[in-house]
Amino acid sequence: MQKDGKYIYCIIASDYDFNFGPIGVGGCGDLVTTIGFEGLCMVVSDHSLNKFVVNPENMLAHQKVIEEVMKEFNSILPSRFGVIAATPDEIRNLLNRRYSEFMELLRTFENKVEVNVKCTWKNMDGIYKEIDEENAAFKKIKRDIKKEHDISRQKEKMAEAGKMVEKALKEKKEKEAESMLIEFKKVVFEYKQNKTTGDAMFFNAAFLINSGREKEIDNIMSDLGEKYKDSIDFSYTSPMPIFNFIDLKIFPEKWET
Repeated sequence: MQKDGKYIYCIIASDYDFNFGPIGVGGCGDLVTTIGFEGLCMVVSDHSLNKFVVNPENMLAHQKVIEEVMKEFNSILPSRFGVIAATPDEIRNLLNRRYSEFMELLRTFENKVEVNVKCTWKNMDGIYKEIDEENAAFKKIKRDIKKEHDISRQKEKMAEAGKMVEKALKEKKEKEAESMLIEFKKVVFEYKQNKTTGDAMFFNAAFLINSGREKEIDNIMSDLGEKYKDSIDFSYTSPMPIFNFIDLKIFPEKWET
């Protein structure tokens, strides 16, 4: 027998109950509503306590609900994906216990949104050619490999050359990422650099900005896109929930006591 709980999306400050529509995770059309305690609310929907599916669809639904809440409220505290409380009373008790903490965070992040920017080199052959031309030690080891007749030694030098390329690529990524950061620092409140994936991505950053400054970010992205149109692909999403700037741990009541 399945037992229903309350899936948690985020926290808001409101004296009134809200209904955000049938957009809950799970694809069953569950209503997204609020459960409150003295002006502090959790945004929730019904969900089974016994079965939760971790998949891209549910992860996207989680984010989409928070984005809908952002349309109505200028300060939200997003919860991690996949947190389910047992009962409404458990949620009210949690809001009671951590009331001051949550209210202070809501004040801190009022009118703040997140912007995500990723930069990827278009031509990796050109990047490796630059590394080759800029690195004298790499040029030397390539010559040594060609001259080496001992297969074992040749393999050792090839492995060494691979490490040199890896190190040079890492340094090049860091240098170009810093040049990108300079473009944004004048308009952002805070930033966080996240891990890149693959050889071509050299920049993956989240920026915390004041709501209303999105146009300034748009202008920077437009200028960068024109300046580097032949060499860099840009990926840009805004406005986003502040996932990168708050690590809100909300556990079932039995884990907290």
